[in-house]
Amino acid sequence: MENRRPETLERIVTLKQAEAFIEEQIQALREQIRDGKVLLALSGGVDSSVVAALLIKAIGKNLVCVHVNHGLLRKGEPEQVIQVFRHEMDANLIYVDAVDRFLDKLAGVDNPEKKRKIIGAEFIRVFEEEARKLDNIRFLAQGTIYPDILESGPVKSHHNVGGLPEDLQFELVEPVKFLYKDEVRVVGKALGLPDNMVFRQPFPGPGLGVRCVGAITRDRLEAVRESDAILREEFAKNGLQGKVWQYFTIVPDIRSTGIRDGLRTDEWPVVIRAVNTRDAVTATVEDVPFSLLQHITDRITHEVKGVNRVLYDLTPKPTGTIEWE
Repeated sequence: MENRRPETLERIVTLKQAEAFIEEQIQALREQIRDGKVLLALSGGVDSSVVAALLIKAIGKNLVCVHVNHGLLRKGEPEQVIQVFRHEMDANLIYVDAVDRFLDKLAGVDNPEKKRKIIGAEFIRVFEEEARKLDNIRFLAQGTIYPDILESGPVKSHHNVGGLPEDLQFELVEPVKFLYKDEVRVVGKALGLPDNMVFRQPFPGPGLGVRCVGAITRDRLEAVRESDAILREEFAKNGLQGKVWQYFTIVPDIRSTGIRDGLRTDEWPVVIRAVNTRDAVTATVEDVPFSLLQHITDRITHEVKGVNRVLYDLTPKPTGTIEWE
């Protein structure tokens, strides 16, 4: 079957195996694309970043990357995409600042599924608009990996672009579609991508939109982004970055009473979530040292505007899901 992993493809666990895979894919990509142009929605996630790096090696400027900043990315991520791909890899990168567009569409929407649908639909519209500005695009690259095929077919719905209209139908380019996530990471290392991109945690398609629980406001979204950055920084400093599968902060649409400079405050709580899992079907809560939690709490409550309380989510999956929305 076309979408079955070839029996001849050994598990990629070493850099030497990854380098051999890269050479094979470069030849295969050149044969498929020849002198054509390829379009890629580059989120900055592991899969799309590895596909971009592979295609840059294979066809150079004939790859056109479109990075859409919808305002729901983690702190520093759009800047990292620009730095790595435009400045270090000399990629043909189109950066689209669509922050206002997305946040205006999301204003007042508190239903999680409606938020997801708005984000997904608006992303496709922005991508369509950028695609129509380009000439002679024949191919669409996607970061499909093998679990995507096993679970839901060849087209990913969250990070990549499916359901394009008839005037934007392209031949698919999916160079890592037979790899598992751990193999994609090894290939990314061999391609020279930075560790914080290669070993990036799983990140939901709607981004911080599902961690700003309830109707998204710009100030509360910023509190999610800043508190998340502090959490990631402290976990990295204290040896938890590679030990914990996923960790992030949530800011629900509720307020609590606090005290700051002798005066009462009416501000948000930040919830910390840190879990371990093998398959994301079940998850256990990381036993974070209490002294570290105290330090993170002190930083968040003093450095993040609008926050006066920090909570730690002790709920495993089940009964809780990993994300809150």
